[in-house]
Amino acid sequence: MTPASVSDYRELARRRLPKMFFEYIDGGSYAEVTLGRNVSDLEAIALRQRVMRDMSQLDMSVEVFGQTMSFPVGLSPVGMAGMYARRGEVQAAKAAASAGVPFCLSTVGVCSVEEVAAAGTPPWFQLYMLKDRGYMRELLVRAKAAGCPVLVFTVDLPLPGARYRDVRSGFTGATKFSGALNTAWQGATHPAWLWDVWLHGRPHTLGSVVGAIPQGRSVTDFLSWIAKNFDRSVTWADLDFVREVWDGPIVIKGVLDPDDARDAVRAGAQGIIVSNHGGRQLDGVRSSISALPRVVDAVGGDLEVFMDGGIRSGLDVLKAMSLGAKACFVGRAWAYALGAGGKPMISKMLGTLRAELATAMVLTGCNEARNADKLLLDVAL
Repeated sequence: MTPASVSDYRELARRRLPKMFFEYIDGGSYAEVTLGRNVSDLEAIALRQRVMRDMSQLDMSVEVFGQTMSFPVGLSPVGMAGMYARRGEVQAAKAAASAGVPFCLSTVGVCSVEEVAAAGTPPWFQLYMLKDRGYMRELLVRAKAAGCPVLVFTVDLPLPGARYRDVRSGFTGATKFSGALNTAWQGATHPAWLWDVWLHGRPHTLGSVVGAIPQGRSVTDFLSWIAKNFDRSVTWADLDFVREVWDGPIVIKGVLDPDDARDAVRAGAQGIIVSNHGGRQLDGVRSSISALPRVVDAVGGDLEVFMDGGIRSGLDVLKAMSLGAKACFVGRAWAYALGAGGKPMISKMLGTLRAELATAMVLTGCNEARNADKLLLDVAL
């Protein structure tokens, strides 16, 4: 199948990846209500078609923290991307650099921040607040030394949400013996993945945290350590600890409530990502797109507001920007494309989003993406 949309990349990834890894990408928490809302609420927004306008010139670029994005889409942090394709984070970073957009590396990426930075453009770096403050400090120092320009601080994961698909697929909850058997069987029945990732994509560790658990032998060992080190005591005051090491822009990821957005401003953040962790944390909360206008109204003039969650097309990007997002970040879209065929597929997917955004801009009479506003929508939220 030749992929034409994000749903096509999803289907190709489903065919190629072992079930446990596809379900990890595809699934949400609990009954996946919020996961569905992220998509359906975007689908329900109508763009306002306009005609007979000179659209011979389009400018899709936006400026973010001194960086020009060729169009307003970045790659969100996605855990364990190196298990979906050989050295997956490196492939994704290269695709993003070629497209002129930022790639954000997850704390729980298979490839280390040094490996990704050495491949070309240093990534944005995503950080969780961990109980082990010493190792957090070390991560910040390493990210700074690698040239990462922006720190994305994820705040909506004081503990992992219950993800039933991961249990059913055997990714979590299995004994060491049964888990090993399950992994071996799923790998053996997906030979393309077995060759690309299992045999030639090693080491299978979480590269940025491998030093914290030298006895770790598998990705699940590292994920277990991370899960035990999520810190439920974190408050806005802990940003002072981050600032002791990090002097660049800080973007707070995981904000849905206007009051939390105001707290982020008071804490000195330079940006926020309106996000519900892709519907993978507290099920039943608002979709990202429905939360976006309230957050923008509260703090849009004080810091940069981005959004992720539910973006499946360039039309979705324009809808989010019309409601105040400076740019959008996609997670599942690039993870599907990576699983479908590595860097070439991510590049193709980004090209698709760009082309769809261009079409939407032309047909709504929007010459410059940075000037998108609610007048591009046919109904007000």
